[in-house]
Order: sequence, then structure tokens, then C-alpha cells
Amino acid sequence: QVHRLDTIVFDKTGTLTTGNPSVTDVLPIDLSLTPADLLQLAATVESGTHHPLARAILQAAQASELLPAEEFHTVAGLGISARVTWHDRPVRVLLGNHAWMNQQGVSVPAAIDYQARLLATQGKTVIFLAIADQLSGLLAVSDPIRPETPEILKDLQKRGLQVMLLTGDRRETAHQLAQRLQLSDQQVFAEVPPEGKAEAIAHLQAQGHRVGMVGDGINDAPALAQADVGIALHSGTEAAAETAGIVLVRDRITDVIAALDLSRKILGIIRQNLFWAFAYNCIALPVAAGALLPQFKLLLSPGQAGLLMALSSISVVLNSLRLSWQFQSHLPK
Repeated sequence: QVHRLDTIVFDKTGTLTTGNPSVTDVLPIDLSLTPADLLQLAATVESGTHHPLARAILQAAQASELLPAEEFHTVAGLGISARVTWHDRPVRVLLGNHAWMNQQGVSVPAAIDYQARLLATQGKTVIFLAIADQLSGLLAVSDPIRPETPEILKDLQKRGLQVMLLTGDRRETAHQLAQRLQLSDQQVFAEVPPEGKAEAIAHLQAQGHRVGMVGDGINDAPALAQADVGIALHSGTEAAAETAGIVLVRDRITDVIAALDLSRKILGIIRQNLFWAFAYNCIALPVAAGALLPQFKLLLSPGQAGLLMALSSISVVLNSLRLSWQFQSHLPK
């Protein structure tokens, strides 16, 4: 179904971006804490997960020793909590987005939320940290755009495909990224929880779109299954690879275009092979049956008919092998 797609939806993290984010800002709200304290607490809590943001925080805090912690609890798309031994006493530490803080009953003052929005407008993902249900700091993480992303999206749109961005980030972060990629606000699904990604795909399908979804995370698996064609990156999770209809053998979104081109070429080859097969049989069968014998004294012997059939099969095989020759540059080395 690849050649029939009219819409391509990209999950942001790991597909349009590198998937290797880094911590850019560490802002204590509790003045008794230092940036190093925030990083140590955040890294301790994130040590219980494998999310790209967790890797970024652990990398930033590698100079600090992790604290004793237990009772890790993660809610995908929102945040994580753990009971951490801090200054010789156990405290509950929360780490996550604004919705996670609200859900856990942590108040976010308007001035702090404004600061978070400013960071988001710079394309950064903002993470709130709370200690004992009191907001204590902010961390901002930036994930660079893949160098080839803008050109790939432009190429897809030139081919008549509608490109959409799907992300759980705040609207400010998503729209800032969309501007850099020359996408309109209407092409962005922002603040989408993991369970809402499949619903976003279904919403587009209900409008009559034939949707391809490109993702690589475990949270993308339902959306990949919902899409008309799911496309997963090789470096993605096993769940994404098993759910997707296409797995790119290299971690390059340029291969999305290669998959589209290959699909259309395959369809063209199939049509050509069918045409020549029918044309051969329409001509050769009457000749073999003696249609030209009375007037032209032309009749195919069984050996000649067998040779022509073999040549017909060889022509179909050689025509099909053109795909390999044409797409040699896209094959993994």
C-alpha cells in the first residue's frame, strides 16, 4: 500500500531528531538546592527508565554518584516517581511534565510555568522536578534535528504527500520545531500521550487519508499498527519493529523516500510484466495453434514454442532485476 499513501506522520523523537538529547538548562527553584543537586536527584530517579531523556540526564550527571532509591513508578508520556534517600531521609521525588505535576497534586506557580514556556519556545523539552510534593526545579533538554530532516520533508511534500508531526511535547516546543522545518501549525499533533498516537492516526484515516507512520519507540507501536503502512527505524524498539510493515535497515529517514520510490517502481514492473506476458500469449498461442498456417505457411514447432516461452520468462526476470540495479545505492553496505 506504500504507493497509495497521501500522508506521512513522523514521531518526533528519534526520527526527525537524532534521539540523542542533551541537558541544556538546570534551574533550581528551591534556593537550598544547587544545579548539581537537581541533576543528582533527577539522574537517580531516571536510572529506573530507558527513555532518551533519561539517558541525557544520566549523561549530564555522570560526575555525581546516584543516591539510594526504591519504589520506581513510571507513567509513559507523563513522568516517573521514586523514593530517594536524600540527606539521610527517604523522600518522594517526582520528575516529569506539567501534566504529571498536576496529576500528582504539585502546584506549578504561574511565574515558573512562564519560564517553562520560554524554554519550550526555544525548542527544548522542559522537565519539572518535585521533592516531597514541592516543586524544586526545572531541567531543559534539547534534541538536535537530524541534518537531513528539512530536505527530506521538503522532498516528500514536493511529491504531493502531506507531512505531519506527532509528539508528546508541549505545543510551544512542537510549534517551534515545526517552524524550523517549515511546517504549519495545522501539520502538528502536540501534547499527544502515548495512548493517543493511534487515535491521531485513526482521526486522519476517518478524514479519508491513507496514512504512513514513521516511528521507533515502544509507545509508537499502536500507531504503527493503526496506520495503513507502519515504518520503523532499525534502531527502534523490538515492539516497533514487530508492529511495522516496513523496517528501515539503516537509521536514516532518507530511506523513507527510497521505500516510496521502490514501491512505485515495483508496481510499474508488475504492470510491465503483466502486459508483456499477456501480449506474448495473445500473439504466440494463435501462431502455435496454426492461425498463420493457411496464409503464411507459418507454424511453431513444440521446440520453438518452448524456446519462446523460456525467452518470455527470462525477459520477465531481467525486467524485475532492474529494481536491484536501480536501487543498488540504497542497499546496506
